Amino acid sequence: MTNIEKLAIDAVRVLSMDAVQKANSGHPGTPMALAPMGYVLFHRHLRHDPSNPAWPDRDRFVLSCGHASMLLYSLLHLSGYDVSEDDIRSFRQWGSPTPGHPEFGHTPGVETTTGPLGQGVAMSVGMALAERWLAGRFNRPGHEIVHHWTYALCSDGDLMEGISHEAAALAGHQKLGRLIWIWDDNRITIEGNTRLATSTDEEKRFEGYGWHVVHVHDGNDLEAMDLALEEAKRETERPTLVVLRTTIAWGSPGMAGNPAAHGSPLGRDEISSTKKNLGYPSLEPFWVDPVAREHWQACARRGERMTDAWRARLAIYRTEFPDEASEFEAMVSGRLPKGWEDGVPDLTQVEKADATRNWSGKVIQGLAKRIPNLVGGSADLSPSNKTAIEGAKDLLADTPGGRVAHFGIREHAMGAVLNGMSLHGGVRPFGGTFLVFSDYMRPAIRLAALMGRPVTYVFTHDSIGLGEDGPTHQPVEHLAALRAVPNLLDLRPGDAAETAEAWKVAMERNGPSFMALSRQKVAILDRKILAPADGLRRGGYILAEAAGGTPTVILMASGSELGLAMEARERLEADGVPTRVVSLPSWRLFEEQSASYRYRVLPPTLTARVSVEAATTFGWERWVGSQGRSVGLDHFGASAPADVLYREFGITVDAVVEAARNLLDP
Repeated sequence: MTNIEKLAIDAVRVLSMDAVQKANSGHPGTPMALAPMGYVLFHRHLRHDPSNPAWPDRDRFVLSCGHASMLLYSLLHLSGYDVSEDDIRSFRQWGSPTPGHPEFGHTPGVETTTGPLGQGVAMSVGMALAERWLAGRFNRPGHEIVHHWTYALCSDGDLMEGISHEAAALAGHQKLGRLIWIWDDNRITIEGNTRLATSTDEEKRFEGYGWHVVHVHDGNDLEAMDLALEEAKRETERPTLVVLRTTIAWGSPGMAGNPAAHGSPLGRDEISSTKKNLGYPSLEPFWVDPVAREHWQACARRGERMTDAWRARLAIYRTEFPDEASEFEAMVSGRLPKGWEDGVPDLTQVEKADATRNWSGKVIQGLAKRIPNLVGGSADLSPSNKTAIEGAKDLLADTPGGRVAHFGIREHAMGAVLNGMSLHGGVRPFGGTFLVFSDYMRPAIRLAALMGRPVTYVFTHDSIGLGEDGPTHQPVEHLAALRAVPNLLDLRPGDAAETAEAWKVAMERNGPSFMALSRQKVAILDRKILAPADGLRRGGYILAEAAGGTPTVILMASGSELGLAMEARERLEADGVPTRVVSLPSWRLFEEQSASYRYRVLPPTLTARVSVEAATTFGWERWVGSQGRSVGLDHFGASAPADVLYREFGITVDAVVEAARNLLDP
């Protein structure tokens, strides 16, 4: 290690220590230990351009151990990204671009939001999958416009989390040779040495998954790190785990190797002692030697040359393959192809009753014909979820351009992999499972909503209507739980036409959406008589108005229970009770409408309201009001045919009619 290299690396340590100390909050020990690896990555290996952070053929770098955010912020600042010294000084403060854990879209150079351990490494698998998919579709002999690696820096905690097991197994099976995980093997977690909680042989574990494993025994040995990364990049048939042995808070006389350095400031005295121990030229907080700054700027100059070279290759490619180039640029920009909506089949006049999952499957086929980068599958449930793209190849190592993804029984990983594919760009991902198993995916779904990524979740078997599988598989609280996630779009269509419209909305949405789809057949709604299904775009709409146009009661429903509401309306109207039926397939979209529109659909003066949904009634009070009634299921289900369950649990036309009558004549 040369003097200038040491000075540049110590600058990362100093900025990390000082920022955590000034904030009086954070994790200094890991950035101090990983500063040398950060230097080797950013200086010698990472294909990145600080002046153009969104360059399509850049390497992706994921800091999965997001608590070590000051490592990333220091590297971004020093290498020339738009992260200033003032930003470093305002670490973890209100309005700062340097939050406690990295956030996608908030800080230039941050590829994904990390913090929940295991999510970052799992998302990196999705990034590597997307890279390989694009390379397989667009690269031509002598014309490689997609040719980059995905790196993830992870901790002991990342590898303990179960999601890392699922993701690593999938990556090994997929033979993602351009995926490199660097494991910070410091053997420290918050509670102490890792031997308190684990005795796993990680090397054997990853070899069993089909990974290549290399070791670096000294976290300060730059040449060993360099050689390990070179070896990892030469391995094209397997992903690589670099086992990097480090000492947390390396350089600190009093805190090196101490678990306390994981999540607490070192203290001003210990920082001064550390700077002296490192031989750092100044004790002044946030001081970086101008020579070190100039050395770090080589990253920016190198990045500009790489970007220019890639643009030149793309220009030649555009001349040789103009159609492919146009398609590539559209895909990486996130634009949907012109006329993609034409692929959605017209389901307004279906003749036979069917489940909304089956209607969704038909829409997927139509969309896939118009959107060539629509890629997805399910967690081993495609025959039930109807997510397989007919005629498309499987997305596997020997068919990298396939469009049917097989995630296996790995919902945890599937959610994160979908996020990674979306974050990489160029691919429009979707994934399916049963609604009840969305619980396994909630951390990834939450991150998708936080990042605003356009991922579509196909959740079938959305109620007790799935029948005999019983309460373990019958979602009761799941709609309410998912509706509570900010920025997550709920879509529970009630017939074929609403299902088609829901997919259109999901594809247009700049954020994640989930479809809640039935296993059982739903009622056919005559759209020649009833309101058109594009009312779904507003979340809630008047499906059927009361005879005479002045209702005395409103019935509300979503999904498969919309048919119950319509039958109840017929009964009430026959008894002389003017009844309006409101379809409410998306609470989120309805909330986004103007107050005047919502009041037209649900007049505040009309308090006789009844909701019906085969799920918990929690949350429906927002729409039925304090004087309304909800017909639902505030307990777990049972094993029996669907029609028996609806009858036994009182989710029936009779129950809806009775609730309405009780409101009108208490």
